[in-house]
Formats: sequence, C-alpha cells, structure tokens
Amino acid sequence: MRATFAVLAKDLRLELRTFETLPAMVLFSLSTFVIFHFALGRSAVGGQLAAGILTVTLLFAALLGAGRLFVAEREQGGFDAFLLAPVDRTSLLAAKAAAMFLFLALLEVVAVPAFGVLLLGPALGPRLPGLIAVLALADLALAVIGTLVSAIAIHTRARDMISPIIGLPLLLPALIASARAAAPVFSVHGSGAPPGKWLLILALYDVVFALIAYAVFDFLLED
Repeated sequence: MRATFAVLAKDLRLELRTFETLPAMVLFSLSTFVIFHFALGRSAVGGQLAAGILTVTLLFAALLGAGRLFVAEREQGGFDAFLLAPVDRTSLLAAKAAAMFLFLALLEVVAVPAFGVLLLGPALGPRLPGLIAVLALADLALAVIGTLVSAIAIHTRARDMISPIIGLPLLLPALIASARAAAPVFSVHGSGAPPGKWLLILALYDVVFALIAYAVFDFLLED
C-alpha cells in the first residue's frame, strides 16, 4: 500500500505541475457536448439518447487520458526502477488505476453540469445519486481497462492506435450496461433510479476485469 500511495502521489504532483491530462479530457468532453448540441438540432435530449451521448463522451475522454498514464515511466526509466524496487509490482497497477479514477471523477464534476446545460432535458435534481452510482461503477471499469490497455500499448510504437483497438472491444459490455443504467435517470417520465440489474452487471464486470488485470500485470511489466 505504501508503494501504491507513493506512485499515486507522484502522478498527482506531476499532473498539478504540467496539467497535461485532465485539461485535455475536460476540453474534449466540452467540445463534444457543443458538437452534439448543434449537430442534433434539438433543444434538449433525454432517456437513452442522453445516456448514450454521455457514456460515449466519457469513454473517449478516458481513452485520451489513459494514453498518458505510463508516458513518464516510459520516458524517464520508471519501469526499470520499479522492477528493481522491493515492492509488489501490482501496486503500480493499483496506483495508475486510482489516478485514472480520480481524473474521471474530476472530469465529471465539470462535464456533467455542462452536459445538463447544453443537452439535457429533464433536470437531474433528486436523480443525481442514481447517476453518481452509475458513473462510479463505469469509472472503475474505465480506470481498470484503461490502465491495463495503456500498459500494453506503451511498449509499442503504435500506442495511439493500440489503445482504442484493444480497449473498445473490452469495454463494450461496460458501456452497454452504463448506458442502460443511466437511461432512466435521464428520462422525463421514468422512475429516475438506475435498474439494479444493470448496476449488478457493471459491478460484476468491474470485479472480473480487476482480477484479470491483477493476474496479468506482472507479465506485462516484465515484457
């Protein structure tokens, strides 16, 4: 745990100094919402359409951020230093996934209100806790898969292409579940509560892929 917190603190300090990852994710999301606002030609959206727009936007913003996760380690010899250190190697996975989760949470603090202003029909209000539950589970999936895919892609010359090629198929079940779970939250006449079935699927997806990432990360780090 000490190694995990040390790497996480290093990544957060680096982001505070450079502002390379989070501002790019925020700018991408806001630009996407503006494009949808004018391209759809509608004053407001709701239901499944609103859930789909938000989910897809957060997905591509997450892939944008995941591409930067291991750049410092690659350019400054951090992988070699971590392999030589007497620590559990999966602590690097946990630290990077935690950093990615924090970046996504901070992104949504800005992106969700902007989405509400530019596109959303029904006001969130009391439905906000349901949306937070969906986004938290979706963020965990994006953080785990994004970290795993980034660890694979960083060792290749075409890492900007490898991340979406591998990441998108792996994330499809989580994206479908997230959009289905968020649809009632954005529906004008719906209950406003995300269906428990889709939340359970999201949670199960998070557990399964977190265990898979934990099992294979040692081999990725060595290769």
